[in-house]
Amino acid sequence: MIRIILSIIFVIICIALSAIILLQEGKSQGLGAIGGMADTYWGKNKGRSMEGNLEKFTKYAAILFFVLSLVLNLNIL
Repeated sequence: MIRIILSIIFVIICIALSAIILLQEGKSQGLGAIGGMADTYWGKNKGRSMEGNLEKFTKYAAILFFVLSLVLNLNIL
């Protein structure tokens, strides 16, 4: 029973992780980084923006993904 619940959570995390990664912007700053245009308000306060929240969720979801994949492959459940 626990294995089925963990498998369902695992599939939901896989789908959510894929969607969140696709929603994120690319890391290439283009020619704006040469002229110093990368230091804008959004660049300095990135942790408070939507992009910052997506990055935090990606980290936590990836950690949970790896932990669940290890637990599901232990074959003790």
